[in-house]
Amino acid sequence: MSISLPDVLGTIGVGTIVITYILLQTQKLRSETLAYSFLNAIGAALILVSLWFAPNLPSIVVESFWLLISLYGLGKYVRRKPDH
Repeated sequence: MSISLPDVLGTIGVGTIVITYILLQTQKLRSETLAYSFLNAIGAALILVSLWFAPNLPSIVVESFWLLISLYGLGKYVRRKPDH
């Protein structure tokens, strides 16, 4: 079995999302942080890249929503007023 670049990118994306979730559950990362939304967005984007080469509609749908929700979280973080 040969491993293609899209497979490698998709696997990195999955690893990123899984590690982010582990960090959230172990309270090493908070969902309100920039890192949480950023890591989820990167993971979803990498998975979507791999799905471009090997389409699977249900996976495309879930990863598209994952990316959109993560981008919403990034936007929310950027718009947040700094604490004084």
